[in-house]
Amino acid sequence: MERWAARWRQLRATAEQRLPVLSEIASRLLGGNLLDAGTRLAAQAFLAAVPLLFAVAAFAPASVRDQLRESLRAMFGLSGRSDVELRQVLDGSADDELRETTGVVGLVIALVSATSFSRAMARVCERAWALPRAKTRLAVWRWVVWLLALLLVVLVQGPLRNGFGAGLWVGVPVFFLVSAGIWMWTQHLLLAKRVPWLPLLPGAVLAAAATSALALTARLYMPAALNKALGEYGSLGLVLTMLSWLIVVCAAITFAFTIGAVLAQEPPLRHYLGSHHLGPSDDAPAVAAAGSASPPAEADRRA
Repeated sequence: MERWAARWRQLRATAEQRLPVLSEIASRLLGGNLLDAGTRLAAQAFLAAVPLLFAVAAFAPASVRDQLRESLRAMFGLSGRSDVELRQVLDGSADDELRETTGVVGLVIALVSATSFSRAMARVCERAWALPRAKTRLAVWRWVVWLLALLLVVLVQGPLRNGFGAGLWVGVPVFFLVSAGIWMWTQHLLLAKRVPWLPLLPGAVLAAAATSALALTARLYMPAALNKALGEYGSLGLVLTMLSWLIVVCAAITFAFTIGAVLAQEPPLRHYLGSHHLGPSDDAPAVAAAGSASPPAEADRRA
């Protein structure tokens, strides 16, 4: 047993010497509580989506509601009972009643509470780069802008995924390119410009690849899963299925940002992306915080 342990330590030391990038990625993935961060992000996304969906149903014009319905159908391949449930939520016949119930105050509260999703995404980006929290006065407007931009992106998912009428074979690469740009902008905005554009590219590409693959998977898996959950458990089954899917998506984004940050700060990419000043050798405390068992606490102390 001791011989195997010594052999394992030797192999680990050799790997760390020859493949520092893989070693650092493994350290971050195992010691960064990334799955917990992805789960919290998914929970905040779900809590933000529900009131915003009802706010859109109450206040948005019929054309916007129709576009949202088509986009959600394209995102999850909704059909059957799940499509009927969505139509009932966005049905324009209930507008007056919804407006009276929700009111302008309710709409404002829904938007403010939805910024919790923006804050959670900002923390994911900051932990990936081992940065402290941005000052509130600098971050508040960024949370709101990112949330509004996200709503716009969701609205155009229908034509985007269909390649603007050209079909899936055009929609898939277009969706990937647009997603890469969105995730790159997301990091730049929510990090308050503390990281230049180019070092954000690896994380954006990985996140775009992950979300593109999951988008294709959703069209195959989600329709049957949602209709089965509705048939067996009713609305509760729909909630559990959607939340489970959001956990997978948000965990993939969290892992992508973290791996991308490591790749950008390690050779050889750091030489091409101009991120020398962000590398481990130049900012050892930050990387040490990221690789420790409790990086969020360390980041909070630095803040």
